[in-house]
Amino acid sequence: MATCLRLQSCGTPRLRLALPSRGLRPRAGCWAPRPAELRAYAPGLGSLPEALLRTDSFLGGRWLPAAATFPVLDPASGAELGRVADCGAPEARAAVRAAYDAFCSWRGVSAKERSSVLRKWYDLMIQNKDDLAKIITAESGKPLKEAQGEILYSAHFLEWFSEEARRVYGDVISTPAKEKRALVLKQPLGVAAVITPWNFPSAMITRKVGAALAAGCTVVVKPAEDTPFSALALAELSNRAGVPPGVYNVVPCSQNKAKVVGEALCTDPLVSKISFTGSTATGKVLLHYAADSVKRVSMELGGLAPFIVFDSADVDQAVAGALASKFRNSGQTCVCSNRFLVQRGIHDAFVKKFAEAMKTQLRVGNGFEERTTQGPLINERAVEKVEKHVSDALSKGATVVTGGKRHQLGKNFFEPTLLSNVTQDMLCSREETFGPLAPVIKFDTEEEAVAIANATDVGLAGGNFRGSLGGGSPQNSHQLSGVPCDNLDSSEEFS
Repeated sequence: MATCLRLQSCGTPRLRLALPSRGLRPRAGCWAPRPAELRAYAPGLGSLPEALLRTDSFLGGRWLPAAATFPVLDPASGAELGRVADCGAPEARAAVRAAYDAFCSWRGVSAKERSSVLRKWYDLMIQNKDDLAKIITAESGKPLKEAQGEILYSAHFLEWFSEEARRVYGDVISTPAKEKRALVLKQPLGVAAVITPWNFPSAMITRKVGAALAAGCTVVVKPAEDTPFSALALAELSNRAGVPPGVYNVVPCSQNKAKVVGEALCTDPLVSKISFTGSTATGKVLLHYAADSVKRVSMELGGLAPFIVFDSADVDQAVAGALASKFRNSGQTCVCSNRFLVQRGIHDAFVKKFAEAMKTQLRVGNGFEERTTQGPLINERAVEKVEKHVSDALSKGATVVTGGKRHQLGKNFFEPTLLSNVTQDMLCSREETFGPLAPVIKFDTEEEAVAIANATDVGLAGGNFRGSLGGGSPQNSHQLSGVPCDNLDSSEEFS
């Protein structure tokens, strides 16, 4: 985000945000709801300190309610965790104004000072890592062990960018004219609108926000409607860390208002950058908004990751890699393997061992239970999509090896499922499932596998297993994916 831009004047008068007269009291330089007004939380959140469980928007360093609220549900039980401010376009525009006003001073803060603030934010995340992980598990259903891993992953982005803040270097370039030199200075861009997904509700924020703040930009975050508590907890910690008012803002909203809030953020002339992680369909809409005002855009969109296993592969190693790359977060990550392409000679052995591993190593349950490896899907719409893909595959000749239906634990749980005899015309071969479904496609030649892998208009990630990286042609040089992985070890993160 550190790039040259002709900035608008910072002389615009600061917008005065109206403070409601009821239900708020000043505390530590910001506004917070009275303890009596904090909503009730499900048992999974009951032991957490109230200060991290925020329900209002965070604008200009203040906690501000909205005219309406929306419920956030525990995907495991369906219970209401709490009600959060349902912001609309006016709040989004107010957040942008607050961020723009803050940018006028934040851009002038020294790299050393920005580094120090980000480091304090990192330290606070580490100090509160257990509570932050519980929030993720409660609102996303992710197993607690995975949530704890995400918090460390998330915090390390702040640590990394706190160090990189000191390394925003310029350059001196020779020119055709002997007596002249070109001097390159990197300047902060301005306000960044950050729109994040629910599957990594903490890491996808710090990954974007850490970079922006290190460069001297300010941000407005619109978190996913399913997981706003993580973004608001990060806001609380940013405030404690000394991030100045208006530098980090959070505008939560319901699904019903997501479109208008997204449009307000992406069309506001004071926003200079859009960063989005989510579906390709939504990305296209945001690109259209950005094009009208020629904003800079960074996006991570959909995938259909192929996982290719060649005859020369070690079956046990390939199965371990397949298990890790498919079932992390119940198959709800952007780089999860979506299609398993297995060469004919090793196909039957792979399918048999993969099914055995799924039955013995995967345990479906509530994310707070210690033995759980597979939590619920985020909501019933996600379950319905997995059901649709399974049903479509079976109607076209696929076979269920294991799983195949909703789990008895509840409506948002689905059995880890393995399908064989899968063909390219099935939905699970053409659409991202985003759930615990592993379809296996048999192939004969490497050329056939590469053609199947590349038969998609998305290409976020992909991987393959073969006996030796030195033998044969380098398959990943022909595979059109942004994150290619060879012989991925089961201990590594496929992300």
